[in-house]
Amino acid sequence: MDLLGSFVIAFSMYSRIPMPQVEWTKERMKYAMCFFPLIGAVIGFLIAVVCMAFDRWGFPHFRRILPVVLPVLVTGGIHMDGLLDVVDAKSSHKSREEKLEILKDPHTGAFAIIGCGVYFLLYLAAFGELRSELVPAFAVTFILTRALSGLSVVTFPMAKTGGLAAMFSSAAQKKAVAAVMAGYVVLAEAGIWYLGGFFAAATTFLVSFFIYAYYYIMAKREFGGITGDLAGYFLQICELGLAAGLAVVSHLIQRIIEI
Repeated sequence: MDLLGSFVIAFSMYSRIPMPQVEWTKERMKYAMCFFPLIGAVIGFLIAVVCMAFDRWGFPHFRRILPVVLPVLVTGGIHMDGLLDVVDAKSSHKSREEKLEILKDPHTGAFAIIGCGVYFLLYLAAFGELRSELVPAFAVTFILTRALSGLSVVTFPMAKTGGLAAMFSSAAQKKAVAAVMAGYVVLAEAGIWYLGGFFAAATTFLVSFFIYAYYYIMAKREFGGITGDLAGYFLQICELGLAAGLAVVSHLIQRIIEI
């Protein structure tokens, strides 16, 4: 079992962090998805460091904006691409087959551009409302979202036999990967509870649960299953929802302290 090779494949595919070249063998692909949430750990760590540094040095605008774009810089926008493709497909209101064709279309539609602008404005507003004491808990959510996204790849039905998600799903040792993803979810929630308290953990659990349920129902109804684009769509929407949820929690905690 070449776990180091699996690690390199995961980081090469889902991040822009420099990695050595390895052959994508069947054995390495079996467990590549197990390392996907670790990319979230890197993103979360960088966001925590950036916020800590700018809180100390000043630069309030950098403190608000840089953590919003850091995930895109680290991942190269692979998940954002999925979000925009799905926004285009859903906004077309066409048949399932035509929506799947839109997902494959390399051109960017007007709805994707509008969706991108709205997404980043909402994310910037949510993160701007997040108080510093909950930034460490927020950093852990990047592990949670990737664990749930990875879990969906090995447990949800596929909309088609080709594509990135189908390739990773068919190559994965599904039971082992699903167990590892579930373990990441538990550890992430425990980390959020430890760093942010019970209300932060409860909020992230509920928000991610409802978005995950929506993702499953919507993907089956509108696309017949998931694709790599839909997995990216879920991840981005979940990150936005968790940022907003924790922002609300941080304000509620501040109100309680003031009382």
